[in-house]
Amino acid sequence: MYNQFPDAKILKVDLTKGETKIDILPGEIYRLYPGGSSLGLYLALNKMKSGIDPLSPENTLVFSVSALTGLPISGISRLNVTAKSPLTGTIGDSQAGGFFPAHLKANGYDAIVFNGKSDKPVYLFVDGDKFELRSAENIWGKVTGEAEDIIRKELNRDDVEIAQIGPGGENIVKYACIINMCNRANGRNGMGAVMGSKNLKAVVVVKGKPIKPYNKEKFMELAKSVTQRLKENEAVAGLGQYGTDGDLEGFSDEGFLVTRNWTSGYFPEGAEKLTGTTMYDTILKERDTCFACAVRCKRVVEVPGLVDPLYGGPEYETVGTFGSYCGVTDLEYVSLANQLCNMYGVDTISCGATIAFAMECYEKGLLDEEACDGIKLDFGNEKALPILIEKIAKREGIGDLLAEGSYRAAEKIGKEAVLLTVTVKKQELPAHMPQFKPAVGLIYAVNPFGADHQSSEHDPFLVMPTDSRERIRLAKIGIHKGYEDNFTMDDDKVRFALDTQKYFSILDTLCLCQFVWGPAWELYGPDEMVELCKYGLGWDTSIFELMQVGERRINMMRYFNSREGFTKDDDQLPEKIFIPLKGGPTDGVVLDKEAHEKAKELYYELAGWHSDNGNPTVSTMRKLSLQWLINRR
Repeated sequence: MYNQFPDAKILKVDLTKGETKIDILPGEIYRLYPGGSSLGLYLALNKMKSGIDPLSPENTLVFSVSALTGLPISGISRLNVTAKSPLTGTIGDSQAGGFFPAHLKANGYDAIVFNGKSDKPVYLFVDGDKFELRSAENIWGKVTGEAEDIIRKELNRDDVEIAQIGPGGENIVKYACIINMCNRANGRNGMGAVMGSKNLKAVVVVKGKPIKPYNKEKFMELAKSVTQRLKENEAVAGLGQYGTDGDLEGFSDEGFLVTRNWTSGYFPEGAEKLTGTTMYDTILKERDTCFACAVRCKRVVEVPGLVDPLYGGPEYETVGTFGSYCGVTDLEYVSLANQLCNMYGVDTISCGATIAFAMECYEKGLLDEEACDGIKLDFGNEKALPILIEKIAKREGIGDLLAEGSYRAAEKIGKEAVLLTVTVKKQELPAHMPQFKPAVGLIYAVNPFGADHQSSEHDPFLVMPTDSRERIRLAKIGIHKGYEDNFTMDDDKVRFALDTQKYFSILDTLCLCQFVWGPAWELYGPDEMVELCKYGLGWDTSIFELMQVGERRINMMRYFNSREGFTKDDDQLPEKIFIPLKGGPTDGVVLDKEAHEKAKELYYELAGWHSDNGNPTVSTMRKLSLQWLINRR
């Protein structure tokens, strides 16, 4: 009978005491927070007090998957990590793909909760109902590839998946990340620094078998339809062939490729050299994939003597931040920068954007060669990238300053430098420009954990024909109005931003890949997601219930931030976004600040948040079954 919901099995680890225990979360509660980000938030809010230092033992760190994770179908192996962010001070939230999530679930666990701090470096080893904290003193300080080798040899087994930090996390780089497979990153919000602060080097899980679907026949029909869907969907097929970097040159041609720390959107001298087709024709070694996924969009590049394929290859955001952001045109050095970030465990977006910020400071005389350890930090200096990344990861010289992120670094440099930062809530913006995508810019501003390009759908899909796949799917969640251009920001565009934010919030809760299960151009759409829940889990749900799940997560995040003192005053895009771009087809283009501010006020109203502080009202919290959080601190 459909409509069942399983209990969640939670492994709790007290690092201070070196103790572990198992808790069970009843299915009726798990259904409200059915995995991923929502489950992580629920577990963190039940434990963590307000006002704690993100780098203190009191911070709760949660690894979570979902009730669906591990089913044998494309786009379903994602890991969510939740904690208070040392970069932003807000809730921290980060996702990664690979095989680790499916095998964590195969061991029977929906989440692992870490509290406290070990007095010595440790890693957690999980083999079904057997788990133990093991010494990591011999791998502390090792880069990710070397640490993986040592762990496998120590355990004398290759059938393990490893999520770990590198020296960046150990040295508390504010945007340190968590790496699995040496090339999949829980990149944003500094979750690797939280692990480092707890002396937790890695989580190691033994590989297991895929979980069984509730209705095998119907589920397999859905899973096997991926072959035909790939044939019919040129966009996703192209994603598999050329990666997320495939459109980079086109962005420059349109004038919306972030260039030289957001001073321009046009990079004619470098875009063709950096784009996905060039990567495909030159240094691409193979296409990798995540558990059970047919898309195979993950890049693996090789440059003999320079870039090791073990560390994968750069995605669009990485090529953007280390390439056009920095004025660098050499794809091999951008790939080396990606490798070093994966070796040392630092977020490529924040790292590349922080270096681009430093380059503009150098150009404007706010940093000199002496302050930069003798490095000529000119835009276009590709050889500076590997030097700076290592300095950042090790917190040496100028790297110690830049390891704080661009905003904190700017505060130390001076007021003029702060004007050169491009952050929201101290997190660096990804490589999608609000000047071209005002709805994305709105979500950048209001998003609880800082600017994020995968927290809502992007404006260009509303310019497509009414009978296109994208528009038909968006209509499934009540979005019908189209536009003649990307630039309009009206009431309906605000609703589009909020409603697609709720939908993407479902994906981060169910741990589904946004390239496979998103609301518009992807392989599967809203209807198929409902079928996935029904046939995979036995959960007879609806788009209405799932949208409420997504809305609940957003409000839990906003609640978390409100108790840390955040208000709508923190929902600010950087001043650079309101300065006219220079060069190319978008010379002089700027985001309309008045329209943006008006959109924010309407967003708060539609979200059911207070007009004075932009935080959830009591009635909104009650509507979403979050009354247990009211007046809780």
